[in-house]
Amino acid sequence: MDKSVSSIKSTVITYGIILGSISVVFQLMLFFLDMHYKNDSTAGIVSLIIMISVLLYSFISYKKINLGYLSLSEAIKIGLGVSLISALITIIYTQILINFLDPETMQKSLDLSMNTMRSENPEIPQEALDTARSIQEKMSSPLIFSAVQIIFSLFFGFIISLIGGLVVKKSKPE
Repeated sequence: MDKSVSSIKSTVITYGIILGSISVVFQLMLFFLDMHYKNDSTAGIVSLIIMISVLLYSFISYKKINLGYLSLSEAIKIGLGVSLISALITIIYTQILINFLDPETMQKSLDLSMNTMRSENPEIPQEALDTARSIQEKMSSPLIFSAVQIIFSLFFGFIISLIGGLVVKKSKPE
């Protein structure tokens, strides 16, 4: 196996576990503050900052291992790999959360969402609320929820890797 492929693999595994662990610790913090079901935009921004930081650090770390060189394709491979491993770790935590730590998480989230919708649109018909709730209930099934987590993680991982890779890259001379 090529040294570059080996170091990409070890970088992906190492930083995927690091990002997943930091994300779980952050989610546990939200759980202990009883904010884990509120879909707060501040929590989303903090999660994104954590992801950007770990991905950029993984690019820089790989660049050091690789004699100061990092191509855009290597950055994208690393970013997507790290994002996937992190998403899988986060999915495991989420399943533990909704099955053991707080089985009412999804219900609390649905109720909060419906209350917010009612307060923002007081004239909304009950049929529309019922339709929205049934769609949200379908989207919160474990399989769909996990698939959505992976898709979002890979999407943001790709965008961050693309931009970060363009910033950090240094091509090998021909």
